[in-house]
Amino acid sequence: MPQSYFGFDETSHNSFELPGARPHYNPDRPGQVEHIRLDLALDIPNHSYQGTCTIRLNPIRSGIDRLTLDAVNLTIAAVKVQDITQKFDCDGEILHITLQEPTQAGQPIELAIEYHVEQPQRGLYFITPNSHYSQKPTQVWTQGEDEDSRFWFPCFDYPGQLATSEIRVRVPNPLIAISNGELIQTEADGDYKIYHWYQREVHPTYLMTLAVGDFAELRDEWHGKPVTYYVEKGREAEARLSMGKTPRMIEFFSQKFGYPYPFPKYAQVCVDDFIFGGMENTSTTLLTDRCLIDQRAAIDNRSTESLVAHELAHQWFGDLVVIKHWSHAWIKEGMATYSEVLWTESEYGAEDAAYYRLNETRNYLDEDASRYRRPIVTHVYREAIELYDRHLYEKGACVYHMIRAELGDELFWKAITTFVNDNAHRTVETVDLLRAIEKASGRNLLFLFDQFVFRGGHPDYTVAYSWDGDSNLAKVTVTQTQAKADSSGSNRDLFDLKVAIGFGYIANHSNPLKSFTVRIHDRDQSFYFPLEQKPDWLSFDVGNPILKTVTLEYPVAELKAQLQHDPDPIARIYASEALAKKGGLEPIKVLSEALKSDRCWGVRVEVAKNLATIKLDQAFTELVAGLADPDARVRRATVEALADIKTDDSYETLAQLATQGDASYYVEAAALKALGSVAASTSSLNGTSTETALTLLESVLQERQGWNEVVRSGAIGALSQMKTSEAALNLILHYTVPGVPQPLRLAAIRALGTISTGQTNVNLERILERLEELSRESFFLTQVSVVAALGQMETVRAIAILQSLADHTPDGRVRRIAEEAIPKVQKKLGADKAVKQLREELDQLKKDNQELRSRLESLEARTKP
Repeated sequence: MPQSYFGFDETSHNSFELPGARPHYNPDRPGQVEHIRLDLALDIPNHSYQGTCTIRLNPIRSGIDRLTLDAVNLTIAAVKVQDITQKFDCDGEILHITLQEPTQAGQPIELAIEYHVEQPQRGLYFITPNSHYSQKPTQVWTQGEDEDSRFWFPCFDYPGQLATSEIRVRVPNPLIAISNGELIQTEADGDYKIYHWYQREVHPTYLMTLAVGDFAELRDEWHGKPVTYYVEKGREAEARLSMGKTPRMIEFFSQKFGYPYPFPKYAQVCVDDFIFGGMENTSTTLLTDRCLIDQRAAIDNRSTESLVAHELAHQWFGDLVVIKHWSHAWIKEGMATYSEVLWTESEYGAEDAAYYRLNETRNYLDEDASRYRRPIVTHVYREAIELYDRHLYEKGACVYHMIRAELGDELFWKAITTFVNDNAHRTVETVDLLRAIEKASGRNLLFLFDQFVFRGGHPDYTVAYSWDGDSNLAKVTVTQTQAKADSSGSNRDLFDLKVAIGFGYIANHSNPLKSFTVRIHDRDQSFYFPLEQKPDWLSFDVGNPILKTVTLEYPVAELKAQLQHDPDPIARIYASEALAKKGGLEPIKVLSEALKSDRCWGVRVEVAKNLATIKLDQAFTELVAGLADPDARVRRATVEALADIKTDDSYETLAQLATQGDASYYVEAAALKALGSVAASTSSLNGTSTETALTLLESVLQERQGWNEVVRSGAIGALSQMKTSEAALNLILHYTVPGVPQPLRLAAIRALGTISTGQTNVNLERILERLEELSRESFFLTQVSVVAALGQMETVRAIAILQSLADHTPDGRVRRIAEEAIPKVQKKLGADKAVKQLREELDQLKKDNQELRSRLESLEARTKP
């Protein structure tokens, strides 16, 4: 890992490096893998298969007499080189081959490894109907990233080896098989068919794929290349709705990246029970079938469109240009995530893209604050999959945006084009991106990478403003609050960046901002700006390209003007947050106007959230206007905000919406969940009202089945808030059993953790017994949901189940989140009960104070001249 001259103190954050973490490096190369061929015969009823893996290896030196391959839980029957049997030993993880004839440099050898696999745990997955899910389709699919290809064929399983590949597979009729590259042959074999796919462009083992099923095939094209969508039969309309923009996206990214789409076809295969959202296998992306949307889901759901854009962008960043080591995975994942922003900008405009980027920033900031802080580039970990977090994806995307802001659009895209073209069909490290930037622009951005890539963290700015009318000077004071002096008096974790500060004038419609660039490198700095007249507002970090947090300490008048007139939606959102913190009737009035009139739906969403934080009764009256917003996403945010206002009025409003429903699945689900929260938390709502809510939620669970069980999952979320209700618990437990649709079942499992904190000891024992039983299921998403539930609990038994799950799961991701959940439960157990009681008393005091303040504000408003 490159060393930063800035230094970094991580003492206030949890460590990313858990016990057992160690440095990881690519292994020594015995030679170049030139080609991999798989011949497979699937036995789908028995969840097994047999095959031969043939690897052509060009030795890098003479005299090699031993080879070591990755082969986990593969039963090896024979190893041959040019039809000559070789000695081998396999310990369940590594295949050791002793060559009868040592290698000669430059003279390729072909290893033919015969093997079979019974019920593989990872790598290759069999999906078949069972007694609980009789309608489940019959499918087989693979998942190689990060190091799971070794679970389904023997290989040199790391990204530094690139080779061409082919897969020849025998499957029963009427199933079809899809793989990388081109379909070069199909042949009938009685009740079976053999599909032969050939990938002529080099790629790593983790991007080799196979998907088998009774799929419907839909065809588009881009410049004569097939663009295909494979979905379960009967879902063709959803496929078009979900993936139909793919040809336009291919054109968009071909232009942006300066390199035409590089493979002979692009296929997207939607499969059942997929463990991720999607996987960018070379020329053949696998997607979860939960990404398929219907017309109602399309009202306010762009997540599928973003997923399609993300995986497609990987065909350049990850598949054409391949990372040399997992530690540099941000190069591909950061760009794929940033490509979601780029597509949003192209399709929906700059303001939508800015809001999308803000939410990516927040995802990273949440992980940094609540989970751990780490450098983006690090080779110290236990398993490579641990790197696939919010630092890699969202922070990586933010770094790409900062590079774009630093270079400007013209040089940024020139640098990206240079990087892609110079490294096509090759492996790269982070330094290669730096080199491409310097080659294309002459700029050395090591200072930016040192601060945001090779170390953890980000600046936390507090910005204060004042105006000196006598001197016509604007004073701006900036504090980096993350910087804390060490014993020597120096601040080791300061950031040194140039930041644009703009002064806005309402009267200047054509160019409302006058900007200055300052260097912020100390903990506390004050800047003075001579201006012709007092500005109406101040915009810190114009356009907000820098990854940061910011607290604005401006007067109400300047915040009001910024919310109303700043051209940047992120700046308007920051102004709304600062206004809400000030409280009072004037901020309520300003926020109310923005909720009704701001042109960006994202700003209206944030204004709704901020209105609810002002603890005055008048905030509720103004917030309700958001329920009439034409954009469902604003209505949803309004509903979620109403959940924080625990009054009879909010209950009645939510009950009406929950009963009547909404055009949007998500708004309806949010109303149900909010209803449960308000019904459970408002002291005046007991007995009849609570029973009424329970009756409504039970009827929703019985009657409102729909897309991905969004609405019924909202009802489960509502029940989980009723923490002292045994009836609510019984309903939740009912939906955790096998046979319940998977999305609803997973929601119910997670809800067991939420409802557990208010239950009796007897009911708590019921919850723990159910979670312990569920923890033994092998499905990845079930295990993740069990960990989420246990992590919310306050009992020693939860720790024991988490530890058992961490000890026995074969999945590194589950192991990590289970181990991270244990100290959270321990911390809750160690909390003083008196503190809890004090918190409850404080909450009641705040509520009483809110009522008094509301009356006072109204009285003052009436008495003002």
